[in-house]
Amino acid sequence: MNTFDIVVVGSLNVDVTVDVPQAPSAGQTLLGGDSRRSGGGKGGNQAVAAARLGRRTAMVGAVGGDGDGQFLLDLLRAENIDVSGVVQLPAGTRENPAGIPTGQAFVFVDADGDSTIVVSPGANDHVEVARELVASARCVLLQQEVPAAVVEEAASVANGLVVLNPAPARPVSASLLSSVDVLVPNRGELLGLAGVDRGDLVQLAQKLGTRGPVVVTLGSQGCLVVEDERSTRVPAEQVKAVDATAAGDSFCAAIADAMLDGADVVEAARWATRVAAVTVTRPGAMASLPKRAELG
Repeated sequence: MNTFDIVVVGSLNVDVTVDVPQAPSAGQTLLGGDSRRSGGGKGGNQAVAAARLGRRTAMVGAVGGDGDGQFLLDLLRAENIDVSGVVQLPAGTRENPAGIPTGQAFVFVDADGDSTIVVSPGANDHVEVARELVASARCVLLQQEVPAAVVEEAASVANGLVVLNPAPARPVSASLLSSVDVLVPNRGELLGLAGVDRGDLVQLAQKLGTRGPVVVTLGSQGCLVVEDERSTRVPAEQVKAVDATAAGDSFCAAIADAMLDGADVVEAARWATRVAAVTVTRPGAMASLPKRAELG
């Protein structure tokens, strides 16, 4: 069994992206731009981001036995990502001609580059943890577009650094939080984990019960690193945002990348902020993720 720098356990989606003048509200019909199809899913994005930063990367996930599934597998292989941990589900049967489809995400990007996303999980609800692969990794990256039991199992098997991006927001067990070395929520996800709708971010992060630091992403305001009794604000780089779709995913991959090189979490957050700043200047999810050579 090869030892990988980073093993990502998470979702694989085909993204359908449409530019809109503003985020749609309830009951509203909007005219948008032409739709674009591309590879995505928080897991897939993080795997590609890690690979483009030069890390030996493997993906654990699931796709359907359809054209979309093959499309995603081909994309990952083209990035030199190991896909032995990706389950390709059977194609349709007479009773269920469609089978279980590959996951899809419908992404609406407004004029400011902010994105609103609706995910149809499909095959992502059927991920199986490749235990040996996860156990061998120097770092395991996790998110929440796959079932909670999958995330819990992967964290319990991991022997390396465990980084959890608790998105999309949902309850996270105390046992999982206690297995996390670095938690990377955004402001809304942190409030959700704390069970409140407002509050001091530092105090809320300190009460979560992770065994390591919490890095709260704050969009154009950068991020907040909370370690025990210390907190550090890391400002964002000032750029013209085009599409924020995969910014958080590139941030998480870059945190792992820097910490594997021995950086402390504040140094890692500064590197991750830089990587995310490049990501938001480009349209798309996987297509927007920078290579290490582009970062100077």
